[in-house]
Amino acid sequence: MLVSAKEMLDKAKAGHYAVGHFNINNLEWTKSILSVAQEMNSPVILGVSEGAGKYMTGYKTVAAMVKAMLEEMGITVPVALHLDHGSYEGCKKCIEAGFSSIMFDGSHFSIEENIEKTKELVALAHANGMSLEAEVGSIGGEEDGVIGAGEFADPNECKMIADLGVDFLAAGIGNIHGKYPANWPGLNFDVLAKVQEKTGNLPLVLHGGTGIPAEMIQKAINLGVSKINVNTECQLSFAEATRKYIEAGKDLEGKGFDPRKLLAPGAEAIKATVREKIELFGSANKA
Repeated sequence: MLVSAKEMLDKAKAGHYAVGHFNINNLEWTKSILSVAQEMNSPVILGVSEGAGKYMTGYKTVAAMVKAMLEEMGITVPVALHLDHGSYEGCKKCIEAGFSSIMFDGSHFSIEENIEKTKELVALAHANGMSLEAEVGSIGGEEDGVIGAGEFADPNECKMIADLGVDFLAAGIGNIHGKYPANWPGLNFDVLAKVQEKTGNLPLVLHGGTGIPAEMIQKAINLGVSKINVNTECQLSFAEATRKYIEAGKDLEGKGFDPRKLLAPGAEAIKATVREKIELFGSANKA
């Protein structure tokens, strides 16, 4: 059964660890992430971007697949199905489709409009037993065509959004989606500390978890980050394992072209990445 992300993140905040949010792109992705979360007895958040939702034919398909897999795989750890960087319309569709958590990304609106739309969606989500993540200060890089330079969130604006009753908050602290450039200056912990001070016990979210050094991740967790999003890193490990399989000519041996065999090394590589992240975030045995 899917659960709201609120309870797991409140627990993570109090326990000074973070729950991994891993984006899913298909059945293999979902199966790999769920099996590792179960094996490590860790709560987990399955993230779905609007692009991935469209690729998988729609949010209803995604929700039905995930719910069936929880049952068929005997998953007992807490699992949330979460819309990542959702538009106003996308959030409404995921509420209807039976997700357990949504993120409304109103960071590109004026703070007034962001507040107005967030307020409405908080009420809708909570009425349906779902949790809601809001964003202040856009996250850099590109995600589904949305490009941001990595702005710093205004701590006062964070407080305004937090006061609307959101369950967790993504605040831009110099983090970006995708690969980090060589000249990346790192996370701005001063901004994070000020946001934490203004928002109190509200769990904070770090987007763009791929490529942030381990010591920065640990420091961010100590400063109140309770949810860390990982997507690119799983994609890169999947691609590398698949490339090696094909370059070694394995797809030409016997029935190596069978998609179940062809996709297996990539699925194992995703598992290894998820294991590594769960260890780093400290959520193992916290289910």
